[in-house]
Amino acid sequence: MDPQENVSGDAGTLGGAGARGDTVIPADELAQRFERERNRLVALAARILGDAHEAQDIVQQAWLRLDGTDQGIDNIAAWLTTVTTRLCLDRLRRRTPVPEEELEVEETAPDPAEDFALADTVGAALQLVLDRLSPNERVAFVMHDSFGFEFTTIAAALDTTPQAARKLASRARAKIAQPRPEDALADWEVVDAFMTAAREGDFTRLVRLLAPDAVVRGDQQAIETGTPAAIDGREDIASFFNGAAHAALPTSLDGRAGSAWYHRGQAMVLFDFTIVGGRVARIDFRAEPGVIARVVRRDGADPR
Repeated sequence: MDPQENVSGDAGTLGGAGARGDTVIPADELAQRFERERNRLVALAARILGDAHEAQDIVQQAWLRLDGTDQGIDNIAAWLTTVTTRLCLDRLRRRTPVPEEELEVEETAPDPAEDFALADTVGAALQLVLDRLSPNERVAFVMHDSFGFEFTTIAAALDTTPQAARKLASRARAKIAQPRPEDALADWEVVDAFMTAAREGDFTRLVRLLAPDAVVRGDQQAIETGTPAAIDGREDIASFFNGAAHAALPTSLDGRAGSAWYHRGQAMVLFDFTIVGGRVARIDFRAEPGVIARVVRRDGADPR
């Protein structure tokens, strides 16, 4: 991590919740309090950054900052939330050096969109859409819609006003709920999101990435290797893939994104995806030699 990474503002003030007091906590108790917060902080950082390993690094940096303070912090949980969020924000800004747009804040009634939690509907593929938000939009959206933080807390982390924080979350929500045509996920993004959800055992995301009438079919050669001949319906398909496909790698067949089960460096069974409207409509297990001979590895959208 860059030692110059800056947590802007005073992380000890979180709308008063993290303000400094007079009590100095013994080192062993301080460590215990931090450990009680660790899982929550890692989850927050992982959702903001979209990278579990990077989240662990961020949270470790937050601990080092806490351990290096003079303490006297009234609310350690709030203090750590602020520090972790600002470390994530700085990381995002270096990753996405796009100037933030100025927000015209109006004193209005709460946005009706606040009545539902869109974050609960964000599947593996839509996680990729978060990368298209500005850093401030992303932080505001994740903190509010995924973790339920109040806008006063989000505003303190972003060094802005609660009204501006609300506007950022609302704008992010609109971009995710109604993406522009040019923001539609590419087929390869849907394929890779599906396979990631399979490996991670994320049944809910698998279901969301499948069309309601999705089907799986296998050719004779694939069936002989042990794949099913047919699976119908997204629930059964999600159950089949849930926690599986650890030996599958991203592939391309005639320019079409897919995935394949590899054994000792050799593609054995191709998972040939049909994507319709950003969802998986069909997966064909294909192991016919002529097909396998045309399978190539890929990185993202590009064949190797």
